[in-house]
Parts: sequence; structure tokens; C-alpha cells
Amino acid sequence: MNMKSDSRRQFLKSTAAVAGAGWIGSLPPVSAQEVNLKPEHVDFGNGIEPTVRLIEKTPRNQLLEVVAQKIKGGLSYRQVLAGLLLAGIRNVQPRPSVGFKFHCVLVVNSCHLASLSGPDSDRWLPLFWALDYFKSSQADESRRSGWKMAPVKESLVPSATKARNMFLKAMENWDPLQADVATAGIVRHLGAAEVFELFVRFAARDYRSIGHKAIYLANCWRTLQVIGWEYAEPVMRSLAFALLNHNGVSNPAEADHAEDLPWRQNGEKIQAIPATWLSGKVDHTVPARLFESFRTGNPGTSSDIAVDALKRGVSPQSIWDGVFVGAGELLMRQPGIIGLHGLTTANAMHFLWSQTADETIRKQLLLQACSFNPMFRESAKGRGKLANQTVESLKGEELKGTEQDQISEILSDITDDRMLAAKKLRTYVQNGGNSHLFVHESRKLLFAKGRDAHDYKFSSAVLEDYANVSPQWRDDFLAMSVFNLKGSGHRDNDLNRRIKSATS
Repeated sequence: MNMKSDSRRQFLKSTAAVAGAGWIGSLPPVSAQEVNLKPEHVDFGNGIEPTVRLIEKTPRNQLLEVVAQKIKGGLSYRQVLAGLLLAGIRNVQPRPSVGFKFHCVLVVNSCHLASLSGPDSDRWLPLFWALDYFKSSQADESRRSGWKMAPVKESLVPSATKARNMFLKAMENWDPLQADVATAGIVRHLGAAEVFELFVRFAARDYRSIGHKAIYLANCWRTLQVIGWEYAEPVMRSLAFALLNHNGVSNPAEADHAEDLPWRQNGEKIQAIPATWLSGKVDHTVPARLFESFRTGNPGTSSDIAVDALKRGVSPQSIWDGVFVGAGELLMRQPGIIGLHGLTTANAMHFLWSQTADETIRKQLLLQACSFNPMFRESAKGRGKLANQTVESLKGEELKGTEQDQISEILSDITDDRMLAAKKLRTYVQNGGNSHLFVHESRKLLFAKGRDAHDYKFSSAVLEDYANVSPQWRDDFLAMSVFNLKGSGHRDNDLNRRIKSATS
């Protein structure tokens, strides 16, 4: 895990520096040091409530300008980030699905990661985009139901001695009312790490909402590390409500649904995994076996391959390589909403796997990640035919000119011919091209052309996971990312002009 952390730090360092001034007007720049401050170093004064209310109450057509003035008056990056997350939590419910309008919450950490990796002078841009996006989701929720998060029922909040067991029972019984007050109890009485360990048991136990439950836990946990644990109670209450969403079907605790079956089966399979499972050796034949299962097999056969590999002394890294690259292959076969969520879900599950200290849950998450890929394939087939393209299809294409010329050519091809762009990108990196330069240029395009929550969620996930994939498979993984990245010919986001005007 330390090696992965070092790799990620080096990856971010190599892609964050940008020469020259940005265009975000006269707003104070956000330094990398400020973004990385420990939560306890932030003083919110009278609290975050005024900022949340400002975001909630200001009309959409005025919000960017009003927030820009507040920033010039001293409002900090972390205050804006916290206010944005909490405004989403309070005004948008993760129902009827943990997605759609709720992306205004799910995307907050992705926008933060984009800011973290961008130039100091442009770090405000993703947050301004997310502020505007929140207002759209807030209006959508208002039209649908007018829902707002209600205060917790204080008389029912359990004591320190009862909160943990009450939470576990409520989550196992899919009981949202008990889970709500129990969540308040565990947040108030237990440490942050223990609260995370309780939630991670339930984030990936079912396939409903195509992975958004795991994505929500990963993203809200990471955002809380930045804004401070003092804001955890409403966030975790919202998360519990999201994890218990079962789309109105019969209670999963009392029925057998296909969405729940892999988790139960994988819970039994982990008994066969040896105690030495974390000390295995990398085996590059294992991903290929997983690819074939992801293409034609079922959730059970995919996790069986993982168990067999672990029993033979194969490192979990080889299984994660299969999951990441296999998810990228599905996106290549059918670009769009299902394929991109296969990758963002793999990112979230790997993050949860890397953070939990519970070895049983770690094993189950690894098997569940394998089981999810065939389920994503079936969901994709419900939307249309899958192209006959596999990772082996990424044959080389000729590239000429300087390194910058080659990257410009690839980014141009992404606009109209993603398969050609993928082949060229793979050739570029295999010939020794600077992959970090490509990542840097693709991030610049995200800032200029990102128009949707998935643009930020996807790019943050795959550009992060590039460092989590073994060098043997890294070129293929990066090449397949072009199937949902922005090309240089895509239209600029018109909102950027308004942000420039507001911040001048």
C-alpha cells in the first residue's frame, strides 16, 4: 500500500505543475498546500451554515458571481467545498436512485481531485462548475418532491454502548428509520475510522444503482478528510439512506434478489482464500483469464477465477489489473453510461479495499469487484449491441512529428474516432512517450470542455487508477480511457465564459 501511495503522489506531482498564469480572473489562487491542509487547521468562524445557506438560497443565475465576491472577501477553498457538499446533502435525496440528480453530491470529490491536480491559478474552476451543477439538481429535486433532509429524531439516538449494534442490525434489516438514528449515534460516539469500517461492510453488497453506493462512500469519505469530520453526521446519514435504497422491491433481507446474490456467495468463497493471500506474486496470465470471464461468464465464475488465483499464490494486484482493464474493455465495446460506471465503480471499490483494515471485507470486496464486471456487461447489453473490440484489438498506429504533435493528434482523434485515438495513444506510450504529459493535456481539456458530472467522475477515476495498474497493463488501460475523455474538437463549456466574467 505504501508503494501505491508513493506512486500516486509522484503521479500527481508530475501532472500538477503548469507554467504561466491561468485565466480565472482576479480570484486568489489556491495553492497545493492549502488544498492539502489538515482539517484541524481550518477555522470556519461562526460555522459553515452561512455558506451553505448562501449556496442554497442564491438564484442559479447569480450564484457564481456572489460566491466569487465572497471568495475575494476571504471565503476559503475549503469553506466552498464544505458548503457545496452539505448543500447537496441537505437538498437532494439519493432516491429513487443513487445517481441522476444526486450526482451533485457524488461529483464533489471528483471536482476536488481535478482541482488538486490542476494549476494553482485554475483550481477554482471545477468547484464553480459544481456550484452551478448543484443548482440544477436542487431545482430538479424541488420540482419532483421538495425533499429536504429532516433533523434527526434526538430522542431515538442510541447511547454509545448501543449505537454500533443498532446500526449493524438496521443495515442488515434494510431499515432506514433505525439506520438514520443509529448513524447519528455512531458518528457522535465512535471514531471516524470505526465509522468507516462499519459502513464499508454495506457499500458494495448489492449491484443496485450500478455501483453508485460504493462510489458514494468512497467519495464522501475522501471529501470529509478535507473539510473535517465535524460535518460527518449529515453526510453519513445521507449515505445510510442511499445504501438502503432497494428500488421499491421486497426487502432484500427477506428475499433473494439477483443484485444481492454475488455478495452472499463471495462471503462464502473467501473461506478458501489462504492466510498468505496478500504476499503472492504478480501473474500476468490471470487478467487474461478474467477478461474472458467478463466477456462471456457470470459473476460467480469471475470470482471463482480470483479465488483460484489467490489459492495458487497470485498477488491481488493481478486481480485488480484484470478488473481495471476489463472494465476499460467494456467501455471500449460500448462507450456510454454503463461502461464509464464500470470504471468509476472499480475505482471506488479499490479505494475502499485499500482503506479498510478488516481482512474479511477486503477479501469480499476483491471478489465483488470481479463479480460486478459481468453484471455491468449484462447491463450494457440491455442498451444495445457490444462492439467486437477487445484489449487485443489495440494494435499500433503510426505517429509522426514531435511529442507535442503526437499528443495533439491523439486528442484531435478522440473527437471523431476514439478507436483510432486509442491505438495511437497505446503506440505513443509503448514507444516511450510521456504518459504524464498526455494526462496533463487531457486534464486541460476537461477544465475547458467538461459539461457533465460524469466527465469529472470518470477522468478523476481513470487518471488516478493509471497509477494503480501494473506497468504490464498500464498502456492498455490508459489507451482505453479515451473512450470517455474529451477531445480537442469537442465544444467548450459555455459556463467558462460566465466564470471568467464573474471572477474578473
